[in-house]
Amino acid sequence: MIIDKKSLLLLIVVLGGCAAITRHTLNDEYGAPDPARFDVPAAPPAGFSYRSDVQPILEKRCVVCHACYDGPCQLKFTAWEGVARGTSKALVYDSARLDEAPLTRLFTDAQSASQWRGKGFSAVLNEREQTPEANLAASVMYRALKLKEDHPLPATAILPEAFDFSLDRKQQCPRIDEYEAFERKNPLWGMPFGLPGLDDGETATLRRWLELGAPFEGLPPLPERIDAQVTDWEAFLNGDSLKQRLASRYIYEHLFLAHLYFDDDAAHHYFRMVRSRTPPGQPIDLIASRRPYDDPGVERVYYRLDRERETIVDKTHLPYALGSKRMQRWRQLFIEADYTLTELPSYELKVASNPFVTFQALPTSARYQFMLDEAQFTIMNFIKGPVCRGQVALNVIEDRFWVFFLADADLQDQAGEFLARESSLLALPAALGSDAGIVVPWRRYAKLQAEYLQAKSKFLDRYAAANKGPNQEWIWNGDGNNPNAALTIFRHFDNASVVKGLVGGPPKTAWVIGYGLLERIHYLLVAGYDVYGNVGHQLLSRLYMDFLRMEGEFNFLTFLPRAERKAVSDYWYRGASQEVKNHVYGDLASFDGQSGIRYRSKDPQHELYTLLQRRLAPVLSHHYDLSQVSDAALQKDLATLASPRGAPLSWFPEMVFVRLEDPPRAPRYFTLLRNTGHRSVSSLLREGHELLPAENTMTVVPGFIGAYPSAIYRLQRSEIKALAAAIGSLSSEDDYRALADRYVVRRSNPRFWQASDELQEAHLQFSPIGSGLLDYNRLENR
Repeated sequence: MIIDKKSLLLLIVVLGGCAAITRHTLNDEYGAPDPARFDVPAAPPAGFSYRSDVQPILEKRCVVCHACYDGPCQLKFTAWEGVARGTSKALVYDSARLDEAPLTRLFTDAQSASQWRGKGFSAVLNEREQTPEANLAASVMYRALKLKEDHPLPATAILPEAFDFSLDRKQQCPRIDEYEAFERKNPLWGMPFGLPGLDDGETATLRRWLELGAPFEGLPPLPERIDAQVTDWEAFLNGDSLKQRLASRYIYEHLFLAHLYFDDDAAHHYFRMVRSRTPPGQPIDLIASRRPYDDPGVERVYYRLDRERETIVDKTHLPYALGSKRMQRWRQLFIEADYTLTELPSYELKVASNPFVTFQALPTSARYQFMLDEAQFTIMNFIKGPVCRGQVALNVIEDRFWVFFLADADLQDQAGEFLARESSLLALPAALGSDAGIVVPWRRYAKLQAEYLQAKSKFLDRYAAANKGPNQEWIWNGDGNNPNAALTIFRHFDNASVVKGLVGGPPKTAWVIGYGLLERIHYLLVAGYDVYGNVGHQLLSRLYMDFLRMEGEFNFLTFLPRAERKAVSDYWYRGASQEVKNHVYGDLASFDGQSGIRYRSKDPQHELYTLLQRRLAPVLSHHYDLSQVSDAALQKDLATLASPRGAPLSWFPEMVFVRLEDPPRAPRYFTLLRNTGHRSVSSLLREGHELLPAENTMTVVPGFIGAYPSAIYRLQRSEIKALAAAIGSLSSEDDYRALADRYVVRRSNPRFWQASDELQEAHLQFSPIGSGLLDYNRLENR
């Protein structure tokens, strides 16, 4: 049918009028929306509770996709206040934006629903007349649940292409006045998106909650014993001496992402350390800044413990224990130490963004030991912090590598003096703020890094000439009791994990980290990183991380025989330019001294791994070793799952959680991690061209590693060898689909939520303090 211009204009007017009629109908029937309707929640009626009845459903069915910065439409079900806030069409993760974005952190950048409306958020609850009918008809949340109820998933194993599960998919985020058109266009996009609908009981509970006007009784009061501990810690953190004030600033800038809890609290109440305008004893008056070291705008900052109000999700969970031993440790490191402090440093950005200037007065050994005491937590900040969402942010690291730490006290003391002298060379991209340029700043930072590496190389040559060369004694042994001495980092393409212990076989690369490197990693990717920053800020942060990775690898190379270092470095950086290689081991990063280790084999890298494993044996965590499986026959069977190598693994998911059925024993869970082979990880935009499928490997561990499963498997013990054989013979997507037909609990499976509940419960039991709810944003549709 051909439509002339006049008819087309008339049709546009009519369609536009339909939208106006929809808005008019809502307002006419239920009144105009009141943005302040959910500034204060209604109390639930007797016999009904948000915390007991509603929250468990939201956590199990909604939080698994709607949490943190990557929740679709910024809709967060991790707290009642997140539901009341609603949705936004603005993206948090946007690697192409030219200007920094406005901050939209829940509980930080606005404190009420009406304030969020002023920032462009739209309600998902009914803000009009409060009747049961209106509370359903004018609620985006109810309409989304009803849409799924009316249009369940198609009865197919693989969902059709109409479902876009890519992380960078176009956001829809319809407002209530847009929802009718959205329903017509996308009838299969009800909630939960691309997953089975809720059961009748869950639907009835949420329907009643919405009919009642989404009531919330608030959080229960804290136990008196916990309140008393909060009081004690706030008194400690806000001492009046200059030493205490500088130490507390340092502690805060390293723990601002932490979930703090008291080590004798079995209920695990969590807190955030925040900056407040008000002292202890008064309500917290939050200082909301982009970065933890931004100018607070007040003469005196107070560090307070603010109760965590959101559901704990694994992808952002950074637990950190407080207790009497911790307080005494910090007193010893920062207060009782012998140093003089006459004035506090400023908050000027160029000073505050450089910790080697800001905290120069604090003893280097104290700063380093503070981070080493909880090294996994320190590293996990950049793994679980907001920087690590997206492949470009993570293609700076290998898929699996080991991390060790320097320990030599004399070396650290002299290194501290060296860092103080060279602090001007250690400026970080955050000094430019969140609206940074790219080309000119990058040239400047590359020049500073080159000068720093040359100065560091000379320092290391001088130190090694006066002392026995690098040997295993230089590696921190956890003081004989701390399992943080050895870590394994896994990259899962666009997310990552860090665990204690040396997991898996000898890796391709390893890092050795000293104070200067550890501090720069933190201030580059944690304290100084702004997820709302522009493309320049994000790109500079990623490019600078190249330098830090290469420095950690250089430190490891110095322990190898001098004649072997370049060959090992060249193998790690196959295909990379000579300019890149010079930053790892060459004209810029060099060490002429000989290793202090007498090597006896023709493979010194693996020999060094063995020596370090022996040195760290008393403190090594074996939590993820298959040797922890008590059944020797099962150990052997599981080892076959780790045996597939090479190209077949290219078809295998990044991270798989396996439920192993072995009656009459209780089911057990294991994680299968694909480690992708790379020629090098020095290319920003050509990762697909740097892959080496022949070097793909598999790691199998008991329990759980990772927050974002790609797939959930169910497996009988008798099927282990068959699964291993199937993995080892993969050569096409059809091959994987046949494997999935046998073992995968797909997102389309009617029993998916049962499998999910069992998985989540087992995950939380596996690590009651270290784990939170898993996230399903990366579940495959294969």
